[in-house]
Amino acid sequence: MTRAAALALLLAGCIPAAERPAPAPPPEAAGSLPADEVAPEPAPHAEDQVAPPSGARRDVAQLPAPRPAWEARPVKPDARAVAAQRYAVRPGDTLGAIAARTGAGVDAIARANALAAPFPVRAGQTLAIPGGRYHLVRAGQTGIAIARAYGVPWREVVAANALDEPYLLRAGQRVLIPRLPGGSVSASERAAAFTLDVDTILTGGEPAVVAGQAPATPVASARRVLAPSAATIAPAALPGRFVWPVDGTIVRRFGPGATGERNDGIKIAIPLDTPVRAIADGTVAYVGSEVPALGGLVIVRHGGGWTSVYGHAGTLLVQRGQAVRKGQVIARSGESGYADRPELHFELRRGRTPVDPTMQLPHR
Repeated sequence: MTRAAALALLLAGCIPAAERPAPAPPPEAAGSLPADEVAPEPAPHAEDQVAPPSGARRDVAQLPAPRPAWEARPVKPDARAVAAQRYAVRPGDTLGAIAARTGAGVDAIARANALAAPFPVRAGQTLAIPGGRYHLVRAGQTGIAIARAYGVPWREVVAANALDEPYLLRAGQRVLIPRLPGGSVSASERAAAFTLDVDTILTGGEPAVVAGQAPATPVASARRVLAPSAATIAPAALPGRFVWPVDGTIVRRFGPGATGERNDGIKIAIPLDTPVRAIADGTVAYVGSEVPALGGLVIVRHGGGWTSVYGHAGTLLVQRGQAVRKGQVIARSGESGYADRPELHFELRRGRTPVDPTMQLPHR
């Protein structure tokens, strides 16, 4: 089969079912934390079944895949209001039991009292219980879904709870929800207050895990689809020397633009349908088109805290949770999102911080 014919079959996967026959199987792509109170794993949802994401753009073709975890596991905003108080530790108390009794989070109580893991307490000790709204995390819930439910930026929840790498929530954990100004808001207002971006996906896109449950092993092929309830983590090995994702002309550089707007990566002009390659071995953290400005988007986690981001793609060839190798084709270029021309938006991040890719890629 020619490449043009193969691409035609893949693009057919984006046409509504009523207009086409059932799609052929997708082609092979190239190349314990303690819990405050363990919540039960939810029963499977119909939303877990393979279906295009609700935000998928018509100009982006991708393999059949489950909805993102934040859509498959919506969150009810049922945070418990906790008053600031002092608590006298009773015989037999643990910090987890105290958190369950007061409604506050283990981590918040530990921070307020300068307690270090494994958080020992003793009878007669007086603890400060920080007040606020605490959401009890259920299995499979994501930070994105929690932030959407309350209409607050996820980065503010991260800051309020001092969350850090690898940003995995755990079932039974209680997270502090920053209070919104102006009192109660409607569900539509909460949804409108939330925006999705690369940082939010990286820090709030993984589903909460149950105590003793290890993150999923990366799948080796795009034919295997990881359930949205399965959490993934970055590889442990350092990525080594990066390679360029495409050969093309840089038309916009990293940093502030002429009008003051900041570009967290570079934009490379390339012909339509150019193969886009992974710059190093890694695990796919996200595939989709729910960040409107970037259109077709692939995010790959690498070892050493590195993450690479590939936007404006026209065809996405990998699945979330898939292990990819350096130089493997993960997408084909397009002009989706807010692209000015056929181009690749490419970012490189160390932790949460965008860095200039041209300083890390081989010199040309």
